[in-house]
Amino acid sequence: MNMENIELAGTIDHTILKANATASQIDKLCQEAKQYNFASVCVNSSWVPRCVELLKDSKVMVCTVIGFPLGSASTLAKAAEAAVAVEQGADELDMVINVGKLLDSEFEFVKNDIAAVVDAASGRTVKVIIEICYLDNELIVKVCQLCKEAGAHFVKTSTGFGTGGATVETVRLMRQTVPDLGVKASGGIRTREDALRMIEAGATRIGASAGITIVEG
Repeated sequence: MNMENIELAGTIDHTILKANATASQIDKLCQEAKQYNFASVCVNSSWVPRCVELLKDSKVMVCTVIGFPLGSASTLAKAAEAAVAVEQGADELDMVINVGKLLDSEFEFVKNDIAAVVDAASGRTVKVIIEICYLDNELIVKVCQLCKEAGAHFVKTSTGFGTGGATVETVRLMRQTVPDLGVKASGGIRTREDALRMIEAGATRIGASAGITIVEG
């Protein structure tokens, strides 16, 4: 790969989060991640031990999701899921906010929910999925600020399971709101052009199941 492709690959979380993912698909994901030097593989938490073993001799990180995809689990459950994932070797955690509580303006609850996962992560990188398809710009700004206050490291656009995914405009807004946090764009990013537009808007990480297509153009 040329330098441009290597740099692009290094921004990608190579992802399988579908309910019917099988062990052979997870194995293929890890093999591809090593081949292309993706930043991480992003998988549901039951696959963390398998990915840790498969990637132990590589620089590819293991990312898992917390409270996924709805974000409506109790804070205790999210924190417990995060703690187990860290114990099993996860390097990064992508948690989903409680969207309903945000829409009800229960901002303290939302912040504490995020903070509990950050605490349980024991220093691992926490990316907070704010599920932009349900939010107006005012709430996007507010929840990004809450993420920063709660100690998160990234804000992330989408689960890919909602009514919409990442948009250039929202990525730009998130970057402007929290210039010192990472921004992960995910949901509907399927081409190299899609990814480059998100990066130009301020994304520092791309979540995609089409990582190879993105890198190879």
